[in-house]
Amino acid sequence: MSKRIKKTEPIVTDTQTAYQQFYSGIADVLESSRHTVVRTANAIITATYWEIGRRIVEFEQKGKARATYGDELLERLSTDLGNCFGRGFSRQNLQQMRLFYSIYPPATICQILSGKSLGLAQKQKCQTVSDILQTSSAKYTLAEIAACFPLPWSAYIRLLSVKNEQARCFYETEALRGGWSVRQLNRQIESQFYERTAASKNKETMLIKGNKSLPEDRITLEEAIKDPYLLEFLQLKDEYSESDLEEALIRHLEGFLLELGGDFCFVGRQKRLRIGDEWYRVDLVFFHRKLRCLIIIDLKLGKLTHADAGQMHLYLNYATEHWAHMEENPPVGLILCAHKNEALAKYALHNLPNKVMAAEYKTVLPDEALLAHEIERTRKTLDARQSPKKTRK
Repeated sequence: MSKRIKKTEPIVTDTQTAYQQFYSGIADVLESSRHTVVRTANAIITATYWEIGRRIVEFEQKGKARATYGDELLERLSTDLGNCFGRGFSRQNLQQMRLFYSIYPPATICQILSGKSLGLAQKQKCQTVSDILQTSSAKYTLAEIAACFPLPWSAYIRLLSVKNEQARCFYETEALRGGWSVRQLNRQIESQFYERTAASKNKETMLIKGNKSLPEDRITLEEAIKDPYLLEFLQLKDEYSESDLEEALIRHLEGFLLELGGDFCFVGRQKRLRIGDEWYRVDLVFFHRKLRCLIIIDLKLGKLTHADAGQMHLYLNYATEHWAHMEENPPVGLILCAHKNEALAKYALHNLPNKVMAAEYKTVLPDEALLAHEIERTRKTLDARQSPKKTRK
């Protein structure tokens, strides 16, 4: 009598399901932890800058003489802090810290947390901290101050530009209640959401619509980690993640321009600049020895628009004031468009003293047709390299 062979059921599927759940759990922990680190770092940054602002204000108020040389004080403090702690302590930044403390003194910094969206425990915790801060003789930690500032420093910087106190409190309250990103906060301020809500007959509907975020409002975790203020505070290397195509194009065009001759001198890639409360990046910066001027290059992956030309003029004005030396000629802008159906190069010759100099610039710099051809050739080469990778995926 033959023995019956017992068939074993495959357990591969169950094993894979169990592993997937196991992996997902760990991934969730890591994702949550990274978000927590960013929130904690932002809170400490804000608390630190509030404390710096407090010390500046109190130092200036200790005597009339100190109050009269406030700008000189900030200039000296900026230099000393910069030498010791790196970037992030320009005179403008210190002025914002001083203004931040003035707008959020100990008696009012927790005013926003009285909103209905916060729980009783949070209100009580922050009120306790507020009482501590109002006692000048008390010692308090940055963690205690940070509990009063739930928004990131970049959000408070944007709020400082709102002069109307009621509007500022409104935006702060709604940002907390709706969990707005900095981009959403900026969009609402730019669209005068406060004024439109105040004028509306159905304010509840306006508030509901206002809390709906748009796709462009979303900030990825990587963008949050690489926030310029966070990078400066932690003295991390100034790097920004770009698409593979854009990064490859920038690197290739950098080499191409340097190969044109010895007149092009490389200055920087992804050079960061700050205008007001906004951060910008210039893709490439060269110095041309024969023309004795900076060449500002901006790469656009999409179609060239009038806004791109306006932004280039913004870069040129900034470079003229902050990067160019007195003996140099005005900077020249070059916009490179890498659109698949429209590869082109466009020079921005602004504020030149005369047409003769403009003509000289055009003659010495690479021909626009040559640059456009090189952009198109480079883009096709890079697309061909990426195609096998996309197929494998």
